[in-house]
Parts: sequence; structure tokens; C-alpha cells
Amino acid sequence: MNQEQNWKFKPYTRHTITQAPQWSLLAAEQQEAVDVVSRVLPFRVNPYVLAELIDWDNIPDDPIYRLTFPHRDMLRDDEYSAIRDLVRNGADEAQIDSVVRRIRMRMNPHPAGQLTHNVPYLNGAPLNGLQHKYRETVLFFPSAGQSCHAYCTFCFRWPQFVGMDELKFDARTSEELVAYLRLHPEVTDILVTGGDPLVMNARSLAEYLEPLLKPEFGHIQNIRIGTKSVAYWPHRFVSDKDADDLLRVFERVVASGRNLAVMGHYNHPRELQHPIAQKAARRIVATGASLRIQAPLIRHINEDPAGWSELWTTGVRLGAIPYYMFVERDTGPSDYFKLPLARAYEIFQAAYRTVSGLARTVRGPSMSAFPGKVMVDGIVELAGEKVFALQLLQGRNPDWVRRPFYAKFDPNATWYDELVPAFGEKQFFFEKELAEMGAGHETPLHVIPVTHSMEAVK
Repeated sequence: MNQEQNWKFKPYTRHTITQAPQWSLLAAEQQEAVDVVSRVLPFRVNPYVLAELIDWDNIPDDPIYRLTFPHRDMLRDDEYSAIRDLVRNGADEAQIDSVVRRIRMRMNPHPAGQLTHNVPYLNGAPLNGLQHKYRETVLFFPSAGQSCHAYCTFCFRWPQFVGMDELKFDARTSEELVAYLRLHPEVTDILVTGGDPLVMNARSLAEYLEPLLKPEFGHIQNIRIGTKSVAYWPHRFVSDKDADDLLRVFERVVASGRNLAVMGHYNHPRELQHPIAQKAARRIVATGASLRIQAPLIRHINEDPAGWSELWTTGVRLGAIPYYMFVERDTGPSDYFKLPLARAYEIFQAAYRTVSGLARTVRGPSMSAFPGKVMVDGIVELAGEKVFALQLLQGRNPDWVRRPFYAKFDPNATWYDELVPAFGEKQFFFEKELAEMGAGHETPLHVIPVTHSMEAVK
């Protein structure tokens, strides 16, 4: 097959997947799982993923299949049975939706204070298309970028795609972002995220980005774009009708004096093995933008240290920068995907020690938890006690960053809130201050609500 085949981009959903030629390769119970589970979690897959990335001789264990297709075990047995029986009995959609909603709310749809503590305010009103957790960085959710070329089954942004508007972040224009940035010169980084901003055409993306390039925003040094398109639709940078226009947008950002960082979500080395994916990486880097590699460690998908080593070294050869190995977040079907922190550190260390210094820019395993990005820095024995050595790579208070702290070793712990302080301490060093900031209260922690009106800051 022509590596640059100009696929007609026609994603399949729960309602249309039966039209895909690969559908007949699934057993009846696998087809049922797609129908049942995708009523709770979003499902979307495109022809490139189906034809080029999934090994259909290894179903259901193929990692890309598990990345994109729902599985029965992503729901609890009673939840799966409830929805399956309603569907079989011809229940009306309202009755099914009621059960679905209950399951979604059980799945911790917005972890780590995203709705309660990360949303900034302007004129006393929340800016629901922005998040501002760390001093230097604001996340921006353009409404036109709140879908993806294909959906990952583990994705912690799944509430963006399920039609529950009260759980969704989106901004129709960059007007509120611009107004907010005028009042916050401490912000140096904008992360344009989603969804996937690169589902937008080049013209729409430029309309969001170009206001940020004006001289008045000289404090904005870095513009990041979070995207899975590098893996699931590399044609976006090579053969789409506006692929060249998109790269010209990247060049204009770089020419403005900013660093443009394309935050590439690569979960498995296969996603970077395909020739068109490698060509896409090289074309991105050629614009002067940087391409960074980040992904969570996920059970069933990428537990092999050799796979991580291959991903990082291939990326370096193409000019990309290994950036983060994350711990799978405590949301959605996390019980299906999560691994013990001790195992995560073992995998990271085993991969890290096989690569050269150029790939050791990667950090991890890191948890994007309520206090900040908590990294497992080692498993050691101190004062006769086996402990996790930890540090914050980012924190709600910047003073917490890179200060070592320790938790009792627990071979079964999978997330930060399961850890207990070591050496008889009652709490981690930042927890008192975190409580004083308003943990558990629906006011953003990091910002005193701004009282200026939009008119006043135009």
C-alpha cells in the first residue's frame, strides 16, 4: 500500500463500525462489547488505524486494538450486564442513558481538581475553556478541537467526547484567553489541548494562535499543541489538503520568536514505525517546532521496557524529544489499565538504562495528581525502611518542586492517594499548605478571582 495514500478521513463510531471491512473479523462477543461499552465510553476509529496499525491476526491482544476498541472488562460485571440486558430487551434510550450516566459519574470524570480547582475566573465568572493549575502554564480548549482522529480507550479526557456538556471544557474563541493573559504576565506557556486541536483545519488553528503572537504577549514564550494525530493520522502533516498550510502556521509561530512544541502522544512504538508517521515527524521538526514524545504506562498496551526504549530511540533519530512516561490516571476504566507504582518504576528504569543520554530527557513515572506532577524517583531503603522516593516535577505551589519526600513502600499502590508517608510522618510536607489553599473547596487554588470586566481589559 502506498505509504502516503490519501485516505478519505471517515472515522467509524458505534453507529457505523459495522460498515468497516474489519468488523467481520471480530467474534460475536467482541462485537457485543463494542456496542455495550461504547455507550459509556467514547469510541471512534479511522481507516488508517484499522488498516495500518492494528494486527488483525492478534485480536483481541493486539495493543493498538486494545487502545482503540472497547473491551468487556472496562466495565464492572454488573454494569456491563445492566446495559447489555437493556439493549437486548429493547429499552428506550432514556432508560439506557440513565444507567450510562450513573456509571460515568462513578468513573471520576474530572480527576485532580480539574473542575473544582483548575478553572480560572474573570470578572467573577469561570472561564470554562481554560485551566490554570501551574503558575507558568495555561491550558486552552478550543471548541473546534474537542474531538480526535480516533479515541484512546484509556484517555483521561473522555468526558470531552460523551455529550455531557456540564463536564466539557471548550472555548469558541480565544477572546477570553487573551483577556486572561493580559492580567497574568506570569504565564509563559500556553498548551492548546482537547480533544485534539489538530482535527481543526489550518485556518481555524491560525485564528486561535495568531492573537497570542502580538507584541503585547511577549511573556508567552512557549506554545504547545497536544495531539495524537502524529500517531493516528500522520497524513495531517503530509498529504491532507492543507498539510502544507498547517506547517506554515507552525513556521509563523516559530518566526514570532516563540518556541512551538508539538506534544506528540505516542503510546506504542508501532505508532512511530510506519513510514508516513516518520515522515510526519521529520516535517514537523523541519518547521523549527519541537516534537516531544509522551504517554502513560498502560497495562495490556506498553508494559514491555523494550517497547519504550524503541519508541524513545526512534523518536530521537527523527529529531523528537522523549518527554514523559505518565502513570495512568484514576479516571474512566482505570481498573482495567492501571499498574502498581512499583511495577511502573521497574519498567521505566529498565527502559531508561538501555538508551543513550539523548533519550534520557524523559521523566517518569509521573502522576498528574491533585498537588502536582508526582514522580516516583526510586525505591530505596532508608533508616531500615523500604520507601518510595518521590518528588514534585510541578506543583500548585512552585516552592514544592524538586523537594524530595518519601512514602512507605506498598507493592500494590497504583496512585498517589494510596501512598502513606514514611518514617512515622503524619502527612507529606505540602499537605497542610494544600489544605489551606482550599482543597475540597470549589474555588481555584492558584488564583484570586479576577474582578475586571472583559471590557476593561480589551
